[in-house]
Amino acid sequence: MRFRSLRALTAAFLLTFVVATLGTGYAIHAVTVRTIERLVDRRILVVNDDVAGLPGDRRAADIVRRIDAAIRQRDTGDIGFLLLDAQGNRLGGNITLPRRLPLGFSTIEREDRIAGLSEGRALVRDIGNGMTLTTIAETEPFDDYNAARLRIYVIGFGSILLIVLSGLVFLVVTIGRRMRLVRRTVEAIIDGDMTRRVPVDRSGSEFAQQAFAFNRMLDRIADLMASISNVSNDIAHDLRTPLARLRSHLAVALRRVDDKAQRDDLETAIAMSDALLEMFAAMLRIAEIEGGDRRAAFVRMDLASLADEIATMMHPVVVDSGRTLVVGGFARSTIVGDRQLLGQVLVNLIENAIRHTPPGTRIEIDVETTTATACLIVADDGPGILPEYRGTALRRFGRLDPSRHDQGQGLGLSLVEAIVRLHRGTMVLEDAKPGLRVVITVPLA
Repeated sequence: MRFRSLRALTAAFLLTFVVATLGTGYAIHAVTVRTIERLVDRRILVVNDDVAGLPGDRRAADIVRRIDAAIRQRDTGDIGFLLLDAQGNRLGGNITLPRRLPLGFSTIEREDRIAGLSEGRALVRDIGNGMTLTTIAETEPFDDYNAARLRIYVIGFGSILLIVLSGLVFLVVTIGRRMRLVRRTVEAIIDGDMTRRVPVDRSGSEFAQQAFAFNRMLDRIADLMASISNVSNDIAHDLRTPLARLRSHLAVALRRVDDKAQRDDLETAIAMSDALLEMFAAMLRIAEIEGGDRRAAFVRMDLASLADEIATMMHPVVVDSGRTLVVGGFARSTIVGDRQLLGQVLVNLIENAIRHTPPGTRIEIDVETTTATACLIVADDGPGILPEYRGTALRRFGRLDPSRHDQGQGLGLSLVEAIVRLHRGTMVLEDAKPGLRVVITVPLA
């Protein structure tokens, strides 16, 4: 059995401890009762032997005298005696029984209504000449001894349970608080705050050492990511300027050339330069978004209103490309986000559908809501993306030549996903049957 939560583990431990405690209490009670019964049985056997006398000296009158003597003695004054003849008539003793007891040892209950005895043990022996001698002794040193013993058990084991339960609650609260601190730190880092760390106290405890080690790991990860990001950003920044100069020179050269073949070559070079400049701009844009600084400018907004605005703006572009744009119901959904970035998400998805689908494709935009989220959906009935390639499509510079034959830098969906993560949302690529269905989910305000 697997315990998948601290609460389940605690409940299982507590249940096991309670069962073990109750079982131990019951076992102690049973052993105690049995031990007392054995001691009482041994005592009444010895007394029965003394009163019965030797096998050849067992006349009724003599046995009655020995019974009377035993009753007067201090050591045996608490024992009950009953001597019966063969017909069950009473010959002597200090007790009367409402029922005939079996030969051997047996237990006397309160229901037997023996004066001064609530629970005890009895020994019935055939001592010859048709006579039976019964000796009875209490197993309770005082009245309601079992009830008092039960109260002792309840108080003793109850105190143990209370102490363990208190310690367990304290342990669960302490561990839960530490886990919440770690979880909040992880959530902040997921949201882009790479400077967030787990609070560390000065106690030097295992929790403090764990937090310190966790923070060191985060520091190392942050340094590595910063190094990678800085290299990418430096490359993008350093190459953008010479590329821009190269494009400028190519544009100047294009205006000076009259030969058609040379002009075609220069136009191709300019287009390639533009593509590279767009790629570097996208890389810098992704780095800026992943930094999380834009979250400070988030405002309440209606996602349906934004989707309607972008659909109206992009409708002529879609129609001119030979595709059809279909607008859904656009359920009203208030979220907290950056209107400009989310607008760019929708534009990128529509342009992506235009770029990677043939003319005549139907492109559909819709906004749906659930109890806690808003869903922005862009779907087409084009060739789609095979399930095994969808992870590649979301990777930076991911190219899907087997299913997408048009040119591109492979950064469009990466930029969209970065914006979605900035809004604490998720993006999923699904099968539109046919085509591709992009579902973006963000939390409602």
